[in-house]
Amino acid sequence: MNTRVRRGRFWAYIVECADGTYYTGSTNNLENRLKLHNAGHGAKYVRGRGPVTVVYQQAYRSDKKALQTERQLKKLTRRQKEALVKLYAQRA
Repeated sequence: MNTRVRRGRFWAYIVECADGTYYTGSTNNLENRLKLHNAGHGAKYVRGRGPVTVVYQQAYRSDKKALQTERQLKKLTRRQKEALVKLYAQRA
């Protein structure tokens, strides 16, 4: 098993699509990922649902932690995500 952890800046994020749905992902370059999403590339789910807006983001120093957070976020219900997004907006 490969236990190598990539270090740097990694993000777990939630974007809101133009149709009001949420998409959750992780990346090492959030700005570039948003450009890809809005250009209709990247995640199949987001294609045709753009433009997208970041409504939640969390930075990590390892890719492993960002991926773990992405998985946890994807398990949340719509209501739980809405509450998280609302809390995040209040803190920003």
